[in-house]
Amino acid sequence: MNISIVIPLLNEAESIQELHRWTAGVMQSNGFLYEIIFIDDGSTDGSWEIIDKLSREHPEVKAIRFLKNFGKSQALHAGFAKAIGEVVITMDADLQDNPEEIPELYKMVTSHGYDLVSGWKKKRYDSVVSKNLPSKLFNFAARKTSGVALHDFNCGLKAYKNEVIKTIEVTGEMHRYIPVLAKNAGFGKIGEKVVLHQARKYGTTKFGAERFVRGFLDLITIWFLSSFGKRPMHLFGAWGAFMFFVGFLFALYLGIDKLFIDPKGRLITQRPEFYITLTAMVMGTQLFLAGFIGELILRNRKETKNYIVKEHRNL
Repeated sequence: MNISIVIPLLNEAESIQELHRWTAGVMQSNGFLYEIIFIDDGSTDGSWEIIDKLSREHPEVKAIRFLKNFGKSQALHAGFAKAIGEVVITMDADLQDNPEEIPELYKMVTSHGYDLVSGWKKKRYDSVVSKNLPSKLFNFAARKTSGVALHDFNCGLKAYKNEVIKTIEVTGEMHRYIPVLAKNAGFGKIGEKVVLHQARKYGTTKFGAERFVRGFLDLITIWFLSSFGKRPMHLFGAWGAFMFFVGFLFALYLGIDKLFIDPKGRLITQRPEFYITLTAMVMGTQLFLAGFIGELILRNRKETKNYIVKEHRNL
C-alpha cells in the first residue's frame, strides 16, 4: 500500500462524492496502491449514508462512523489507527484541499526523506478578518513557542511517514500541533510545501472564531508538556523554592527588626510584610509539593511507548 488518505468530515454530504472521484482519479492516474479512509464525526446531514455506499461500491474506500461529534483530533486518531499505507495523507472534505498535491507530497516523504510535510496555503480564499488575520497571529505564536518553522499549522493537507502517525497520539484538540508532537517524539525532518487553496464550494465552515482561543490554550498546554512534561519539578520546584526564599527573607527582616531595631514598635501581625511573608512561604511550599507529587506520578505510572525500534539483522 503506497498511500492512505485520511479524511475526517462533519456534515459535508454535498462534497463527498466529488472529492472521492477527484482523489481516486489522481491516485489511479499516478498508479498508486491506495486507500481512502472517511471518518464521519457525527454528521447529521446524510454524510454517513454516502460514505457507507462508497465503501460498498469501492474496495479502496473505508468508512468509520462516530455516533456523536467528538472533534477532528479524535477523528484523525481513529483514521491513523486504521491506516496501513507507507505514506499517510490527511486532507479536509470541503474541497478546499487539492488532491493534485498528493503525488508531490508523497515524493517528498519517500524520495526526499521527510518524516512529515505540511501544506502551506500561501494564498487563501477565506475572510481576512475572521480567518486570515487570526490565522497569521496564531501561526506566528505557534512558530515562536514550538520551534517548528511552519507557516500554516492549521492546513489540513499533510503527509506523514506511517511510523510517525503510529507513534504520536492525537488527543483533545491537538490536531493543529501534530508537527510539534512529531518533533517531540524525535521526528526532526519536517518540511513544508506551498499548496493550492480553493474557495469553499458547498456549505459553510464548521469552525468559528473560538477555535483560535482554544488553539492558543492548546499551544500553552503543548509548550508546557514538551518543556516540563517529563520534569515537572524543574518548573514547580524552582518557582516554589524561589517563593519560599522570598518569604524567608521577609521573615528574617521582620525578626531582626522586631528583636534589635524596634522591639517596642507595632506587632508583627500589624505589618504588611508579615502577610507577604506568609503568602510567599505558603505558595512556595505548595508549588514545591506540586512538583514533587508530579515527579512521583511520573515515576509510578505505566509509560506509553513513544519510540520506534529499528533492528538490523544479519541473515
